[in-house]
Formats: sequence, structure tokens, C-alpha cells
Amino acid sequence: MNSFTKWLLSFVLIGLVGISAYTWFMLNWSYGSGERAGYVQKFSKRGYICKTWEGELAMVSMPGTMSEKFLFTVREDAVAQKINANLGKKVALKYE
Repeated sequence: MNSFTKWLLSFVLIGLVGISAYTWFMLNWSYGSGERAGYVQKFSKRGYICKTWEGELAMVSMPGTMSEKFLFTVREDAVAQKINANLGKKVALKYE
């Protein structure tokens, strides 16, 4: 192999390792954490390749006011089953 081919191959390899490391970091790093309480309005499994559970929590501060929506994602099926069992009930969700 000539030096240009080796240089190009190492450049592509470094790029792939960098993209993989960035993707792993973004999927495992927590931007924030807390707890939200309200009623789960929507909850469904969505996605073409990476299927996740997508939900919408309606938070009502006072009766008669507009509810604020909290959008969330669940990756684990066990957690999704617990949320599905409590649809329509007031729940408190802890998130990261």
C-alpha cells in the first residue's frame, strides 16, 4: 500500500471511532434529572429502526387551567409496562 492509502484508511478509521464514541456518550450521558407528576395522556412504541416508547404527561398546576405537556422517552420494556398499567391515573415519573 502506498502512504496515501494508509493515510486515508487511518483517517476513515479515526472518524468512525470518533462518531461511535460520540454516539455512545450522548446515549449514556444524563442532561438533567428530576420528577414530574401528572396524567399520562399518550404512550406508544414508535420508531423505524430503534423502537422506543414515547409518552406525553399532562401536568395540571390548578384545576381549570391549561395543562403543560412533558414529553418523555422510555427505552426499557419493563418500565413501559408499569406506565401502561397506570394510564389515566395520576403518576409521578422520575427521569434522567
